[in-house]
Amino acid sequence: MMLHEAEIKAIVFDLDGTLYVSEPFEQVVWQSAARYAGDLLGVAADEGGRQITALRQRLSEERGTLQTLAVAIEVLGGTVPELHRRFAAELEPHHHIEPDPRVGPLVEGLRQRYTSWLLTNNNRTLTDKILATLGLETAFERVITINDTWRPKPDETVLDEVLEALGHGPEQVLFVGDRYDIDLRLPAERGCPVLLTKTVDELMALSALL
Repeated sequence: MMLHEAEIKAIVFDLDGTLYVSEPFEQVVWQSAARYAGDLLGVAADEGGRQITALRQRLSEERGTLQTLAVAIEVLGGTVPELHRRFAAELEPHHHIEPDPRVGPLVEGLRQRYTSWLLTNNNRTLTDKILATLGLETAFERVITINDTWRPKPDETVLDEVLEALGHGPEQVLFVGDRYDIDLRLPAERGCPVLLTKTVDELMALSALL
């Protein structure tokens, strides 16, 4: 899909895996979730992690789309608020994330031309820490985290509320994310343009595409 400046009025960015990529941070997030799963099942963290992996694979196959960690935790009997309470208490993103110096100028430049929002499945505490690590504390007019709804993406109600609040037609709101099923599928079904970016190099193409 070609993105023309005259059509786009707003951009809604994902955070993790989109504005930065960090396998070390992904690993510590996974370890925290595995410990929670282990606690729920009464097993060691390693076994909890294996159970989550198997469950996510089965649920994804059954439902036809990628399922999140939060979905798997809920099926195991846990809750999304407790999962994120643990993330906020246990994780320090600045130890694991190396910001790419190209991202800040890109996002700041786009903010001068478009309404720029952030919509993330991460919690407020970690989101604020990650944005500080990336130097993007003031880069977005609005930051929507899991704490605002406790309804992780993909969620039709959250998407409709975002589009209504932005006040633009779906064709004028670009969604940018690294997981199609989680970040982009529902917006695309609503008629929004979407951009899948799995690396910072792919994200950097955004300014040229617009």
